[in-house]
Amino acid sequence: MDGARVVVAGLGVTGRAVVSALRGRAASVVTVDSRAADADVGGPDATDAGVAGRLVAAADLLVVSPGWPPSAPLLAAARSAGVPVWSEVELAWRLRAGAPWLAVTGTNGKTTTVQMLASILTAAGLRTTAVGNVGTPVLAAAQDPGLDVLAVELSSFQLHHTTSMAVEAGAVLNVAADHLDWHGSMEAYAAAKGRVFHGARVACVYNVADPRTEQLVRDADVAEGARAVGFTLGSPGPGQIGVVEDVLVDRAFHAPADARDRQRTAAELGTLADLAHLGPDGAAAHVVADALAAAALARAHGVEAHVVRDGLRAFRPDAHRAAVVRTLDGVAYVDDSKATNAHAAAAALAACAPGSAVWVAGGLAKGASFDELVSTRADRLRAAVVVGADPTPWTDALTRHAPEVPLVVIDPGDTGTVMHRAVRAARELAVPGDTVLLAPAGASMDQFSSYAERGDAFTAAVSDLA
Repeated sequence: MDGARVVVAGLGVTGRAVVSALRGRAASVVTVDSRAADADVGGPDATDAGVAGRLVAAADLLVVSPGWPPSAPLLAAARSAGVPVWSEVELAWRLRAGAPWLAVTGTNGKTTTVQMLASILTAAGLRTTAVGNVGTPVLAAAQDPGLDVLAVELSSFQLHHTTSMAVEAGAVLNVAADHLDWHGSMEAYAAAKGRVFHGARVACVYNVADPRTEQLVRDADVAEGARAVGFTLGSPGPGQIGVVEDVLVDRAFHAPADARDRQRTAAELGTLADLAHLGPDGAAAHVVADALAAAALARAHGVEAHVVRDGLRAFRPDAHRAAVVRTLDGVAYVDDSKATNAHAAAAALAACAPGSAVWVAGGLAKGASFDELVSTRADRLRAAVVVGADPTPWTDALTRHAPEVPLVVIDPGDTGTVMHRAVRAARELAVPGDTVLLAPAGASMDQFSSYAERGDAFTAAVSDLA
């Protein structure tokens, strides 16, 4: 990088980490951001095609933050000029200090899984940290020689421009329609997820219940000897990790490959009781699946079976993930604001008893349809409260597939009070034994700055109920 001419697109947390790393290696850096006041190229010029052409004409490399879609003029100009386009993850991989990476991607469950993984690795006495899409840039951790192993969460945006990464073990948790407006098609979105497997040296972890994830393993060019390891909520077959009655069981890493009794034995990793603290009625099925994936990655790194139990017991989830805010008049109020797509909302609703969910939904649809979500989860609904600048994708699906479910649409006019009005409406619809569930199935940026702010607004509104 010494003397390289690099254009850095985006000055969020990721972009600033990139700038710091490159300037520390004597690269010549030009920054581009339409909103950052300290960008070298800002405002309308940041998206101007002519400016983009001049920038890349003088560049050796473009490092792009996840928010920049492939269709952006700057990226199009770089492709036309033959200038390499890297993600921060690609740069981190090339500048890494040597600690192996255990990487997680998928439409949903990434953050929970990578934090569970970090908890297990820590319980094993390893120096580690959860990085990537979870919030901390990969770049700084990748250059830290004091770390033994990294637990890396990767989004499809980050993987899109990542080509040389070869992790020790990678996992794709699930693949469901999301971010299609960014990627252009379901096939392109799935292909970006599948990049986590390419070059994997020890294991490719896939979801037995999601055939697309297994196909991504089959399509991947992995290192010789890398194994396909499935996780399942059912009884595991050979080479899989799963659940037998209430026991988490390993039939993949439990014995050497040449052991005579390998096919007839297994290792106990823990029980469902070790996850009981992760939900009001114990861990939901999708949380158990996340735990199995985290265990598979840890086992691929050589963590002993009994340590997995210790790590899962110690794990505590972040806010806004199936968090019980309060129980009032026999009604539980649950903040799952992180459920930003249909797949995540479906999992959240599945954890509710039939006919007991007052569903608070809505936001930015990101080009998604909610027909399948509503048709498969209508039996869980007592009522629905829809927020958002454009509630139509949700209300249309509810009208088509759950016409008998009471529906309240919150006027988006006063954004500052939208969640208070939604919570009051939900309270009127709920009866003792119900759950008022914020699982929006959409992004937050139409009315909130982030899913966290949306969850905080829900929590504040629930706390204000008399």
